[in-house]
Amino acid sequence: MSSSSVLTHFDGQGQAHMVDVAAKPATHRIAVAQGRIVMNPATLVLILAGSAKKGDVLGIARVAGIMAAKKTSDLIPLCHPLALTRVAIDFAATPATPAQAAGLAEGAKGVVTCSATVETVGPTGVEMEALSAVTVALLTIYDMCKAVDRGMTITDVKLMEKQGGKSGHFVASR
Repeated sequence: MSSSSVLTHFDGQGQAHMVDVAAKPATHRIAVAQGRIVMNPATLVLILAGSAKKGDVLGIARVAGIMAAKKTSDLIPLCHPLALTRVAIDFAATPATPAQAAGLAEGAKGVVTCSATVETVGPTGVEMEALSAVTVALLTIYDMCKAVDRGMTITDVKLMEKQGGKSGHFVASR
């Protein structure tokens, strides 16, 4: 097994431990994660119009994603607490076409894609922070809209890119 395929959160006896990063150099690290929430077309219309009962869905989801990135080490047991230098959450909406929204196309859905970019200068990467940010932002959208659409589906959450550190640059296949 190559050193890049070893599970680093286990010691020689197979016990879980927090990876020692003390000897690693501090480098600029960036991670980008993405995910989607699929919903009924009318739900997306409510979100985009800003008329959801609980308020500005995407604004609140953005803040929730930023908070999640900052709190990742409290959620994932073996993550290091990191001093993040940047967290950016972006949303892109893909509405159903007018014909789909009118119910003429079976299974038509609206989609909100969330992208999180997280940065730090430190000895370990920010992939988990970016993934946490996306997941919590999408969960917040679900929470704020569940009264009108309990069938929403969160899907395709994944690391899209990471830069910095010993393992170098990673870009996911689309």
